[in-house]
Amino acid sequence: MSLSELRVFGRSGTPVSQLTIGTMNFGEGTGGPHGAPTGAEESIRVIHEALDSGITAIDTADVYSQGESEQVVGRALRGRRDDVFLATKFHGQMSANPAHSGNSRRWITQAVEGSLRRLQTDRIDLYQAHRPDYNTDVLETITTLNDLIRQGKILYYGTSVFTPAQLVEAQWLATTNHLIPPLGNQVPYSMLVRGNERDVFPIAQQYGLGVLAYGPLAGGWLSGEFTLEASKAPTRVHSLPGRYDISGPSSERKLHAADALARLADKLELSLVDLSLGFALTHPAISSVIIGPRNSEHLQAYLRAADVRLGEDVLDAIDELVPPGTNFVERDAGAIVPSIEFAELRRR
Repeated sequence: MSLSELRVFGRSGTPVSQLTIGTMNFGEGTGGPHGAPTGAEESIRVIHEALDSGITAIDTADVYSQGESEQVVGRALRGRRDDVFLATKFHGQMSANPAHSGNSRRWITQAVEGSLRRLQTDRIDLYQAHRPDYNTDVLETITTLNDLIRQGKILYYGTSVFTPAQLVEAQWLATTNHLIPPLGNQVPYSMLVRGNERDVFPIAQQYGLGVLAYGPLAGGWLSGEFTLEASKAPTRVHSLPGRYDISGPSSERKLHAADALARLADKLELSLVDLSLGFALTHPAISSVIIGPRNSEHLQAYLRAADVRLGEDVLDAIDELVPPGTNFVERDAGAIVPSIEFAELRRR
């Protein structure tokens, strides 16, 4: 990866690498969605190798392994902090006390201090609300984040998997209350999860939001394991129940699409990782794609794939298999909207 491949993060003017290291799997704790975590020393080696290869952005969260991921990142960045665009998140519950979670002023002011301590830094480049908080007024959240910018504890703030309406609301509230508006939004995006093309990406471009796209392999669906020849889906652990259950009609269509995309990659003499990452990097709204390598071998595969450039004919072929704006399974969008998720709210 060369310096010429840096991209500007939204309207900030800040250059970031086209790939961001995601650290959900790093640390000795509970691990990520697909199995055991990567140990601290191996995680640090992967981070250093990524930085040496030209990656300049790291994304983590306080809730990843209950703070251990941030601790690993903090250790890895000793002596290199100024060279990295460092993003982390708040919202997830950090103890048995449910008050230690959410997007309230009370929790954010505690959470940021914990993240700064674990990351061994005096400021966070991008501080993100990991999920919407339907119990907290959005104005309270963005006012608190605005204050953290004024205090120098964070440089920018953003959101993750906010709905289109929430994105516009946050921009409007910030503007009308003379606050610094959100700068970024983090969303899933892959050849199998394209719903954000409908509205989130146009909104991001309209307001100058930097977009961090995660899940270019669709949570493993584009790893090559999900094929029609397989007798059953690979056994995976994930926080979203049913995500790997292929018995339903929506998942069955998704499986057929994954199989067809794998065959397209073979026809193009590309790996499925090459095709998947090349696709995610192509959309003009995306500032950087988050990758989650567990080891050096995974990292090198991602780095090779980042050099793949897909022509219009290939993008058209992908569109024929998975039309733009398609989400096969609603949960793939990342956010859970209470008003449609829970029957007691739908039927009030």
